[in-house]
Amino acid sequence: MSKQKYQNYIVGEWVDGAAISNDINPSDTSDVVAEYAQADKKQAETAIEAARAAASAWANFNVQARADLLDNVGNQIFARREEFGTLLSREEGKTLPEGIGEVVRAANVFKFFGGEVLRRAGELLPSVRPGIDVEIVREPVGVVGIIAPWNFPAAIPAWKIAPALAYGNCVVFKPADLVPGMAHAIAQIIVEAGIPEGVFNYVMGRGSVVGEAIVNDRRVDAISFTGSVETGRKLAANAIKRMAKFQLEMGGKNPLVVLDDADLKTAVECAVNGAYFSTGQRCTASSRLIVTKGIHDKFVEAMIERLKTVNVDGALKKDTHIGPVVDKTQLNQDLFYIEEGKKEGATLAYGGNQLKRETEGFYLEPALFTGTSNDMRINREEVFGPVATVIAANDYDEALAIANDTEFGLSSGICTTSLKHASHYRKNSQAGMVMVNLPTAGVDYHVPFGGRKGSSYGPREQGRYAAEFYTTVKTSYVMA
Repeated sequence: MSKQKYQNYIVGEWVDGAAISNDINPSDTSDVVAEYAQADKKQAETAIEAARAAASAWANFNVQARADLLDNVGNQIFARREEFGTLLSREEGKTLPEGIGEVVRAANVFKFFGGEVLRRAGELLPSVRPGIDVEIVREPVGVVGIIAPWNFPAAIPAWKIAPALAYGNCVVFKPADLVPGMAHAIAQIIVEAGIPEGVFNYVMGRGSVVGEAIVNDRRVDAISFTGSVETGRKLAANAIKRMAKFQLEMGGKNPLVVLDDADLKTAVECAVNGAYFSTGQRCTASSRLIVTKGIHDKFVEAMIERLKTVNVDGALKKDTHIGPVVDKTQLNQDLFYIEEGKKEGATLAYGGNQLKRETEGFYLEPALFTGTSNDMRINREEVFGPVATVIAANDYDEALAIANDTEFGLSSGICTTSLKHASHYRKNSQAGMVMVNLPTAGVDYHVPFGGRKGSSYGPREQGRYAAEFYTTVKTSYVMA
């Protein structure tokens, strides 16, 4: 495959950066996907200045033209889904079906928010004072800085960029260093759709340079961030100093409860899908499998047998179920936690070995720990890899207590045939999203996404709830 060069898009032009970095294929480290430009602080500030200059005109841009533009972006992404899905899988390590599926989701997100442009509603209310009307409208916040992660390089940028533009904001978008290719593809489609100069700016570069420039610049009115807990907390502290609006999606340590009455096959498929697909590199991954004692041994045995059928190989190979870990740093983190689990006294019941394949890559065998307790480090901290633990519980009440005993609260699941327990769990699980007889990972594009506690901060992403972050409310009083 030929090597391309990716540039930044600032003030309506494609421009080189201050430095160049390589985009490496984690399935084959000898394959350089592309060279990409890294911006410096000055270029980031130029992008912010351009967005600020374009903000007023874009806020008042014709709504039909804005709707058509976003719908067209969605159509063009969908039309190139196989090309972009291949690029995504090549640079991030997802299997090809997962890569194409994610690209389709990104396309649907843009089309959804194309429709939302025309569905923006307000209110007209009578005042308690005679002869006065009250009008309530939502207006764009202004310039939005978007900082996206590497694990969903198409979907997450889409569900941030699309609503920002739909509600009349200008954007400065910084993708993750590990996945500039897919971000560049989306940027190119937006540009080709006819976005006005300055409204959308795409700036690659280090978080310590470009990210900090976005977070600390007073011309940026709001920041939408998805990434690590540590970085998110630092961002929040800096944003609050200048009273900027911010939205954080961070870590997860998501539980999947399996009760004695669960359908065993359903429970195993939910666990394998949620814990290991996308190489476990999802903030919604079910990394804690909380299993009641009546089904515990059968579940563990069935999980091991199921994992034996899972093929770990190159992302673009036809029979691959799980691709490589995204890079060497993440692989080392996964291996660290596997060793840490052993030291804590957990039993490595299956996997956890680094694998060799036809090409040099970051391949890791799915790992399953048993005999773990919820106070172990592997059950408290996010591993972000194909590593899951089994925690035994005596009954439903104890399982629920263990599930909620975490600083995170993004996604949570239960496998049961009991309507009583399913209903109780939905009401009492301390998570932003709850799944019943489904994997904890996997959400629709038109409904809210987000968590509680240490997982999320600020308004929800996706669906019509996105308006809470990307707009501000104005109340006007008019003498009739």
